[in-house]
Amino acid sequence: MPDNEADTCRKYIVPKLQAAGWEKEPCEIAEQRYITPGRIIPVGRKHLRKPGKKVDYILRYRRGFALAVVEAKARYKTADAGVQQAKDYAELLQVRFAYASNGREIIEIDMTTGEERLVGDFPTPQVLWERYRKFHGIASDSIADQILTPFHFQLAREPRYYQEIAIHLAVQSILTGSPRALLTLATGAGKSYIAFQICWKLAHAGWNRRGDGKRPRILYLADRNVLADKPKDDEFLPFGDARWKIENGTANLAREMYFAIYQALCGDASRPALYEKYPRDFFDLIIVDECHRGSARARGHWRAILDHFQPVVKLGMTATPKREDNIDTYAYFGNPIYTYPLKQGIDDGFLAPYCLHRVVTSYDAAGWRPSKDELDRYGRPIPDDEYQTPDFERTVALRARTEAIAKHLTGFLKSSDRFGKTIVFCVDQEHASEMRRALGNCNSDLVKLDRNYVVRITSEEDEIGKGHLDRFSDVESTSPIIATTSQMLSTGIDVPTCKNVVLVRVVNSMSEFKQIIGRGTRVREDRGKAWFNIIDYAGSANRKFADPDFDGEPELLTQEQIDDAGNVVAPPAPPIAERMDAGVLMMSAHGDATTMTVIAR
Repeated sequence: MPDNEADTCRKYIVPKLQAAGWEKEPCEIAEQRYITPGRIIPVGRKHLRKPGKKVDYILRYRRGFALAVVEAKARYKTADAGVQQAKDYAELLQVRFAYASNGREIIEIDMTTGEERLVGDFPTPQVLWERYRKFHGIASDSIADQILTPFHFQLAREPRYYQEIAIHLAVQSILTGSPRALLTLATGAGKSYIAFQICWKLAHAGWNRRGDGKRPRILYLADRNVLADKPKDDEFLPFGDARWKIENGTANLAREMYFAIYQALCGDASRPALYEKYPRDFFDLIIVDECHRGSARARGHWRAILDHFQPVVKLGMTATPKREDNIDTYAYFGNPIYTYPLKQGIDDGFLAPYCLHRVVTSYDAAGWRPSKDELDRYGRPIPDDEYQTPDFERTVALRARTEAIAKHLTGFLKSSDRFGKTIVFCVDQEHASEMRRALGNCNSDLVKLDRNYVVRITSEEDEIGKGHLDRFSDVESTSPIIATTSQMLSTGIDVPTCKNVVLVRVVNSMSEFKQIIGRGTRVREDRGKAWFNIIDYAGSANRKFADPDFDGEPELLTQEQIDDAGNVVAPPAPPIAERMDAGVLMMSAHGDATTMTVIAR
C-alpha cells in the first residue's frame, strides 16, 4: 500500500523539519494542533459542534511565536494539493510563510508577496526569523529580543490563536515606536487577558520610553469601577504588589501597574483633577478599555486625561467596528492593527451563537391611544395621541405593556430554563424597577423561595447593586437569575452563563447594540451554556441584523405576537436554516431525539 498522510509525515516531513532545526530548543514544532474548537450548533436544548480547524504543523521560533505553517499530503498526492489549505491557515494565523509538502516536494508560499516556489528543504528557524525581521524593518537586535519575550504561561491556559496575533501586533507596534494603536475584538474575545499579556511582555522585556531597562509604568483606564477592578484582581494578579488603583483623591507615584476610572481622575467643582498630580510623562503606556465610550471624543470631558499625558503611548481596545457613532475613536487611535469580529468568533466556536425571538405586543403592533382621562403609572394624565414603540416608557409609561411582556417572558423561561441567567434591558431605571416588580409577581413561586430571584441592577442601587452584580456574574452562584437594568449592564460586564438577553427598549446605536449582544457571547459548556437567546420586544434586533455592516447573523429566527395578557396570538415563524458549505442543514428536536436533514442548494 502507498504511504498515507500519517506515514508520509512520520517518514519524510518530520525528519526534514528536524534536520532544519525546528525541534531544537527554543524552537518547536506544534504538530496536529487544533486552533479552533468548531462552531456551535444549537439543537433543541442541546448543541453540536462542527469540526474545528486543525493545522498539521505550526513552526514556532519561540514558544508562542509562530513563523510558518506546514500542510502535509500523502506521498501519492502532489504537494500542490495542500497549497490552498496552507494559505488558509497562514492567513488565519497571520504568519508570513506557508509550506505544502508530500514528502518528496516542498512548496513555499510567501503570503506577503504571493510568490510560490519549489524548495529543496525547509528553511532553518534563523533564516525565517531574519526574513521576518527584514520585512517588518526590525533592524535592532535589542528590539528583536524584546519582541520574543515570552507570555505569562502560568495562567490557566495559553492564548488562543487570535489573542496571540493581537498581543504580538500590539507589542511590536509599541516597541517600534508607534504612538497610538487600536485593537478591535468582539465582546467575549478576552480583551482583558490580551491587555495583561501585552503588559507582561513589555514589563519583562525591560521596555519603557526612557530606554533605561526599567519596568514601564502603565495605566489601565476604564469608565466603570467593575471594568477596572476585575482585570486588576483577576487577569493582572501576577503583577502582585506592583498594582495600584487610583481612587479617593490619592496619587501614588511608587507603583508600576495602575488602574483608574475617568471619574476618579477628573476634577469637578469640589476638587481639582487628580490626573494633574501625575507628571505629564509619568506613564509609558495607557491602555484605554472600551475606548469607544468617549475618551477619544475631541470635546469630551474625559479627553483631557489623554491630552495631559504626553508623550505617552496609547493603546485603545474596543468591541465596536467603525461607525458614525464612534468615529472619534478611530480618528484618535487610527485604523485597528487587528480586528477579530463577532462573526469570526462564532464561526471559530470561541463565541456563543444566538437564536433571535422577535415578540410583538399588541401595543407595538398597532400603536396605542389612551382612553379619555387615562393616567400613567405615576398617576399623570396621558396626553391624547398615537403612541408607538419608541414612545413607550419615554413619552408614556405604559404599565399594561410591561406586565404583558413580563408574563410572556416568564412563559418563555418556563418552556426553556427558569434558572438560565437573564438580563432585561429597560428604558430607564424607573422602568427597570417596574419590570422587576412585574417579573417578580409572575414568578412568585420562585421569589417565595429566593427573594433575589429577580433583582434590579442600576446605578441607584449603589453597594446593594454591586453585590447583586457580583453574584449575578459568578458562575457558581444560583441567585439572582433575572436582572433588570437600563444602561449599567450594557457594556464590559462579564456574565459567562447568561442565556437570555431581553430587549424591552429601542436600541438605536449599533455600537450599543453590539455591546448588549456581547453579554451573552461567552461560552461555558461546563455550566450548560453553549448558546443564548435574544428575546426582542422592541424590534431593535431586526433593524440591526438588516444593517449590512452587522457581522453576525442569528442561528435561528422566530417571530410571534402576544395579546394584552402576554398570550401568543400568532404562531412563531419557522426557524431559518443553518447554512453550510454543502447545502442547508435543518435541525429539529423531539424529546431526546434529534432530526437532521440536509437540503441541497
